[in-house]
Amino acid sequence: MMTKQMSAREVALVALDRVRQNGAYSNLQLNQLLVKHHLNDSDRRLTTRLVYGVLQHQLTLEYWLDPFVKDRQLDSWVATLLLMSIYQYHYLERVPDWAVTNESIEIAKHRGGQGIRKFVTGVLHAILRKGLADVDQIKDHHRRLAVKYSVPEWIVEQLLTQYGDEQTQRVLAAVNEPARLVVRVNTAVTDLATVEDQLAASGVEFQESQVVPDALVITKGSVIGSPLFDQGLVTIQDESAMLAVDSMDVQPGDRVLDACAAPGGKTTQIAARLDPNQGGQVDALDIHQHKTRLINRNAARLHVADRVFSHALDARRVTEEFADETFDKILVDAPCSGMGLLRRKPEIRYTKKLADSTNLHQIQKSILAAVAPKVKKGGIITYSTCTILKQENDQTVQDFLTDHPDFSLLKTTTARKLKDDRSSKTLTILPSDYGSDGFFISSLQRNL
Repeated sequence: MMTKQMSAREVALVALDRVRQNGAYSNLQLNQLLVKHHLNDSDRRLTTRLVYGVLQHQLTLEYWLDPFVKDRQLDSWVATLLLMSIYQYHYLERVPDWAVTNESIEIAKHRGGQGIRKFVTGVLHAILRKGLADVDQIKDHHRRLAVKYSVPEWIVEQLLTQYGDEQTQRVLAAVNEPARLVVRVNTAVTDLATVEDQLAASGVEFQESQVVPDALVITKGSVIGSPLFDQGLVTIQDESAMLAVDSMDVQPGDRVLDACAAPGGKTTQIAARLDPNQGGQVDALDIHQHKTRLINRNAARLHVADRVFSHALDARRVTEEFADETFDKILVDAPCSGMGLLRRKPEIRYTKKLADSTNLHQIQKSILAAVAPKVKKGGIITYSTCTILKQENDQTVQDFLTDHPDFSLLKTTTARKLKDDRSSKTLTILPSDYGSDGFFISSLQRNL
């Protein structure tokens, strides 16, 4: 007996429920299910939009649903189905309400039987009849922002304290916009103009990045699985993530340590600037063996394996492997709370706690302290994170400098001279600045 082909909404429901109930990663669940269920392009887009949209707006959707279900205990998948329906009613203007209602009722009947079908039917009809609550009527400012932008209150409070009300609201609005697909041109084997010509010839639409050179923002069409991608001429990497290496001024003969390297995006970006004939190499560390294999695979695909050396090693134990003053430059792209990635990984906002940020601050300091002796005098440690919380960024840097008077903080500069008129020496890119991920970069020079 053949199994029924799942619809776009059913696939989205399965992915969402796994993320919401089991803490699964949205991108991994989505990719796995899209491979398994052969949807057409428009259905794939709908599934993707539903998964990321519901996760981005989850707190708002729960606020709207709550009056219609009161204190009733719902099976996880039923709650997810109702949230997904409200999301479509409110955010997908091109999808008619009747189509959403009909398919949601069919899914309820198929998965839960007549009792669940009747319940879901009643809730959806009541929502359409009565409408959704006005979020702006919430009196408490912090709670209103948390519900309106679907970001937990502790994050809202941290952002308000660190960035002020106006900047915070810009950031919160930005993290609920769709993430852009960006490719980095692999300058080890090609150049920007060649890639642009090939993309245009294949019907892919793009624009050049305003954040970094050698990057293209894809506006229409597919790159993953294309000859350009498979042959290693381009790789997927966010613009902000490219900025750390962009700021490092890597020279062809440098020996560089990438202390927290997996999956290897920045490792291979460094490697593209190195010449192994001049002694250039990058040593890439990750604590897990399977992740070093991933670094090696990426290096091979991007044709830079001859200058990438991976090590299964905790960065806090670098002394076991490397002598002092081995490296011209060191990149510490540190473990962090990921608060700059809320647009791309919306579910992490619901799983992280303030204590996580505090604990990570201690780990970050210990990594920096461990690698500090390994950079040559006059060399630079680039410390970066994909968070915008200052306790993991400027506070980590200040604590390091207090403990290491033999280091000085330089002003971080980039090829595009981003925010060069700022007063701080460190560079913070907010999700609201350029439409890219949030990111932090600092440059710590060992004194001669």
